[in-house]
Amino acid sequence: MSGKNSPSVETPTNPPNPTNPPQLKSPPKKKESLLVNFSTAGLGGILGWIIVHPFNTVAVRMNLLNMKGVPTKQPSFPRFSYELIKEEGVLTLYRGLSAGVIRQVFYATSRFGLFEVFRDQLAKYRTTDLWSRLLVGVLSGGAAAYISCPAEVSLVRMSNDMSLPPDQRRNYKSVVDAAFRIAREEGISTFWRGSMPFVNRAMIVGATQVGTYDQFRETYKNLGVPEGLPNVFAASMTSGLLYSLITMPFETAKNRMAFQKKLPDGTLPYKTTFQTFAKIARAEGVLALWNGFLPYYGRCGGHTVTMFIFVEQLRKFYHSRS
Repeated sequence: MSGKNSPSVETPTNPPNPTNPPQLKSPPKKKESLLVNFSTAGLGGILGWIIVHPFNTVAVRMNLLNMKGVPTKQPSFPRFSYELIKEEGVLTLYRGLSAGVIRQVFYATSRFGLFEVFRDQLAKYRTTDLWSRLLVGVLSGGAAAYISCPAEVSLVRMSNDMSLPPDQRRNYKSVVDAAFRIAREEGISTFWRGSMPFVNRAMIVGATQVGTYDQFRETYKNLGVPEGLPNVFAASMTSGLLYSLITMPFETAKNRMAFQKKLPDGTLPYKTTFQTFAKIARAEGVLALWNGFLPYYGRCGGHTVTMFIFVEQLRKFYHSRS
C-alpha cells in the first residue's frame, strides 16, 4: 500500500508544480501587474497633488500678476502667500483642487502607464537602456499632457479666478462646471489653446526627470546618503529643481496662453510657445519667464517626492495583502 501510495503522491505533486501553475497563472499575473501599476500611479499622483496644490495656486497667481498690469517687481513667495491668505482666506489655496485631482487621474495614470507600455513595445526592437527610457519618457509625457489639457486649463482658470476684478470673475462652482462653461462659452478648442507649451513642458520633464533621477540617486549614495527614504527625497528634490528650472518658461507660456483674452482687433496676444517667450521677455524682461519659481519648485519637487513615496507604499501594501 505504501508502494502504491508513493508513486500516486509523487506523480500529481511533481509535474503540476513545475509545469501547470506557471502556465496557468502567468498571463493573469501580467494583467494584474499592469492594472496595479496604472491604479497606484494615478492614486499616488492624486495623494501627492493634494499636498502640493497650495504651491500650484500661489505659483499660478504669481505667474499671472503681470497680465493684470502689476509692475514687474515681484513680491516674495512668503509675502505673496501671506497677503493672499489675509485677503481671501486659507481655503483659497485649495481653489481648483477638483481640477488638479482630475488632471492627475488623466496625467499621472496615463504618463506612468503609457511609459511602461511604450517601453515594453520598444524593448522588442532594441535593448532597454538610458536613451530608450529618455525617448519613452518624452513620448509618454507628451501624450499624457495632451490627454489632460482640458483638466489643466480648468485648473489654471479656477486657481486664478479670485484674482480678477469682481465683474470679470467667472465664479466656477466645480471642475465640471468650469469644463462645461469653457466648452459652451469659448468652444472646445479652448482646452488646447495652450496645449503646445504644456505638451512641450511634459516632454522635457519626461526626458530630464527620468534621466537624472537615477543618476542623482547614485550620486547621493556615493556621498553617504543612506538608501531608502532619505535617498529618494534628496534625489527627487534635486531632479525636481533641474526640471523646474528648465520647464518654468513653458509653464509661464502655458498659463498666459490658457488665460488670455482676445484683443480689440479679435486676435490673441499669445499665439505660439516661442512667440510667447519672446513677447514676455521683451515687455517684462527675461526673468519674468520664471515669475513664481519658488512655489513652482515646491509644486514640482514636492509632488515628485510625495508621489514616489505614495506609489511605493501603495504597491508595498498591495503585495503584502495579496
